[in-house]
Amino acid sequence: MHIIPSAQNKLANARATFYAAINMEIPDLRIALFSGNYNYTRDGANQALNRLVGSLLDLGAAVRIYAPTVDEPDFEPTGDLISLPSWPMPVKGRSEYRLPTGLNRKVRRDLEKFKPNIVHLSSPDPSGHAALRWAQDHDVPVLSSVHTRFETYPQYYNMGFLEPLLVMMLRRFYNRCDALVAPSQSMIDELLQQKMHDDIGLWTRGVDRTIFDPSKRDLEWRRSLGLEDDDIAIVFLGRLVMEKGLDVFADSIIELRKRQAPHKVLVIGDGPARGWFEEALPGGIFAGFQTGADLGRALASGDVFFNPSITETFGNVTLEAMASGLPVVAAGATGASSLVDDWETGRLVPPGQTQGFAEALAPYCTNHDLRARHGAAGEARSREYSWEAINRVVADIYVRLVEERQAIIAKEMAEENSAA
Repeated sequence: MHIIPSAQNKLANARATFYAAINMEIPDLRIALFSGNYNYTRDGANQALNRLVGSLLDLGAAVRIYAPTVDEPDFEPTGDLISLPSWPMPVKGRSEYRLPTGLNRKVRRDLEKFKPNIVHLSSPDPSGHAALRWAQDHDVPVLSSVHTRFETYPQYYNMGFLEPLLVMMLRRFYNRCDALVAPSQSMIDELLQQKMHDDIGLWTRGVDRTIFDPSKRDLEWRRSLGLEDDDIAIVFLGRLVMEKGLDVFADSIIELRKRQAPHKVLVIGDGPARGWFEEALPGGIFAGFQTGADLGRALASGDVFFNPSITETFGNVTLEAMASGLPVVAAGATGASSLVDDWETGRLVPPGQTQGFAEALAPYCTNHDLRARHGAAGEARSREYSWEAINRVVADIYVRLVEERQAIIAKEMAEENSAA
């Protein structure tokens, strides 16, 4: 493309002004963060994003968040939140989620005024694609964080044939970004194998030890739900949607009952599939949605944590269960396989193997010493996850990407000046 001299000078001056600092520091960062769900419905991904923003603000960076908003969100956002245009998600059972539809004039004006020097995309939705194009048009580097296995979702809605297409679409999106971050080494390995990118950093997750700790166990609370002191409570924690592996959980419990292993099921959470789950788990105890200190109490009041899901890239709930002193039985998939040490902090079972899950759960139902040993080992392992250090890693990646882009622009400017 040929640029006339006046436009060329204007572009060079704009670049020189926009990228004045060659040696970046975290307080020099101006971050535009795009999210499909920042605070309107609570989940592990947006809680991690809110913690990240809090850490970035504490470090002196400027942050602007762009995400769909609703009149009554689940919690107050951390930082300045600008509303993205959106529609209710057009998927049965997921209408509480919203699909961002792009960048309207208001958002574009706000971006121009904010002048970010790094764009962070947390979801490959239409607004994420539009924000990526905006960043490329304005010479702004882009970091994308991977929070869930989107390509696995269609199989839970009888549309598994769409998975290859989704993988192709995700590959195109992620490879147009400057770098990715993922929350577990197992997820990084999966992304590399899928050729999603070759620059992938580790942004793991932390755990709030003031909430999740074995000391939060409450026998009175258990008794109020009908759990006797010597009952072994197998815990499910998460949003009650089919892609969390509810069918595998229920079928595995049926297999466990055939083995006559003494236990009860404690379900913590709510969601559109609750009715289905209650029918599939007769006798199950449903504690409903819990948060904060109530969630810490509920989790620590269980005895074994069972997570058959394969859609997580990390598994915040698994780490929270470990911090609460529970041994973990989980699918040997992305996320859990980077957290759970097989035969040390719990058991890893091939995804979907209901008999295998029942076999792994059964010893915990009768062996107190095994439960205590694996639970204590998991609690010790969970202490490695500090939010402050974890979020500093992302800030350092921002700085690297901005400096790399500055170097490219400086080289281009030098070449343009030498050719003039």
